[in-house]
Amino acid sequence: MFTQNSTPDFSFLDDPDFGTPDFFGSRLPYFPLAAMSTPSSAVESDISREFSSTCELPERGGPMALPNQPESSEKSKLAKYAKGTTTLAFKFKEGIIVAVDARASMGSFISSNKVRKVIEINEYLLGTMAGGAADCFFWERQITKECRLYELMYNEKLTVRAASKLLWRFVTSYEGLSMGTMVAGSDVGTGETDLYFVDDAGMRIQGDLFSVGSGSPYAYGVLDTGYRYDLSLDEAVDLGIKAIINATYKDSGSGGVVRVYHVHKAGWKKIHDALDVSKICHELYDHKECRGLTCIDRDSIACAFCLC
Repeated sequence: MFTQNSTPDFSFLDDPDFGTPDFFGSRLPYFPLAAMSTPSSAVESDISREFSSTCELPERGGPMALPNQPESSEKSKLAKYAKGTTTLAFKFKEGIIVAVDARASMGSFISSNKVRKVIEINEYLLGTMAGGAADCFFWERQITKECRLYELMYNEKLTVRAASKLLWRFVTSYEGLSMGTMVAGSDVGTGETDLYFVDDAGMRIQGDLFSVGSGSPYAYGVLDTGYRYDLSLDEAVDLGIKAIINATYKDSGSGGVVRVYHVHKAGWKKIHDALDVSKICHELYDHKECRGLTCIDRDSIACAFCLC
């Protein structure tokens, strides 16, 4: 703080280290990639790896509080609002399928049916959004920036494992966030695909199948019925669409359109950018056989509802 008669001290501008990672490392709560002294081999070593000593992340037992947090009683009231979404991803023999809906809602208020819940981090990595839209979008865009900075510094891309670990470090460094995300992608060189779930509670899980959001129980119902590792690409895409449509049909917080991505060893490809859920639901209404226990047209997307 400056007193009335004091003169501001700008001598730090003359510091020869001003503007370098070492200068800022001791002044910021974190400066992850710029402060690292080793390339990706150290980044992805295992879950116990640490950033360099200039990285001052808070202890795991005490996350950093966001500024201007309300009192606990007031905070609990503000935090108790209904959130809705459905996102899913699963591995199969030809890579990973990522499918999401497009509805943004808060309680009974629907603000949009065209939200893009897949963040295209780079040409090899994808992230999904579930929870608070602002939290997910900000931190996953932060990962996009850090992945690009890492590539510029070390002339190589972060692996899926390292990117998920970096997102986990960001998310667990603050309290009060609302995030349930997935990171999917393929590693340059090896071509291996990988899938991680990361949330604000501190979980970081590697797995073969995840569904996140209020519609996830309904999506899991379809996935548990139709999932197997040896699915063909067309079958995997169809299963992802069916799972999302089933969730949007039964969960008011999910809806809009279905977007589907295929992650393969050379990157990712967008399969469907905006498959209209309402149109398929109307097809279901006309698909009278689906009202019974059996269905004639077993290859129809509408069969997601009868699961035949």
